[in-house]
Amino acid sequence: MSPNSLAQGSARPSVVVDAEIRALLVATGGWLWGPTRERYERLRDEWVQAVREEIVKAA
Repeated sequence: MSPNSLAQGSARPSVVVDAEIRALLVATGGWLWGPTRERYERLRDEWVQAVREEIVKAA
């Protein structure tokens, strides 16, 4: 995920991204390397941004 897309906001709620992260971990047995690690890191960054946006909206 590029920094620009993070600045523009998350298109998906944190619970959706969290579910995708959990599914990725289950599918890989918790082993994150190569492209799988890169995918996880992009999802993690998206999740962090989504949580931040949800906190701001709630405040």
